[in-house]
Amino acid sequence: MKRILLILILNLFVISCISQERIPSVNIKTLDGKTINTASFSNNGDPIIISFWALWCKNCIKELEAIAEIYEDWQEDTNVKLIAISIDDSRNTSKLKPFINSKGWEYEIYHDPNSDFKRALGINSIPHTFLFNDKMEIVWDKIGYTDGHELELYEKVLELSK
Repeated sequence: MKRILLILILNLFVISCISQERIPSVNIKTLDGKTINTASFSNNGDPIIISFWALWCKNCIKELEAIAEIYEDWQEDTNVKLIAISIDDSRNTSKLKPFINSKGWEYEIYHDPNSDFKRALGINSIPHTFLFNDKMEIVWDKIGYTDGHELELYEKVLELSK
């Protein structure tokens, strides 16, 4: 019983720390192969959504497609920025750019080929979506995707934009 209580207390502590966690400083790649550091992500004080995805992840693509349909409206209403981070390995790197071009996504898209950024944020499964405030602190995150998830995310973005 004491062990269970200790585990619950530790979980609550970790959850409270996550809400104050800032974006880690990790080098990732642009789709053109240039290096960029995640600490440079900014949106002039407006919210940023970071979504981790992969070509093989059907729910990841469903989420990004659902947001793409309404992203322009989101930007007009809240000036939110979405950054999509591919965790595909080196075997799929050459497939990323053609796939993204075929989708017409208007997001900033980067590649985390060694999963360094993914590990720094403690991600175990995708899709995993984070919402950052103006101080680049994580204020909300969600693992997985179900239809309508993008509406919940938008509500959180609206709360930050007030």
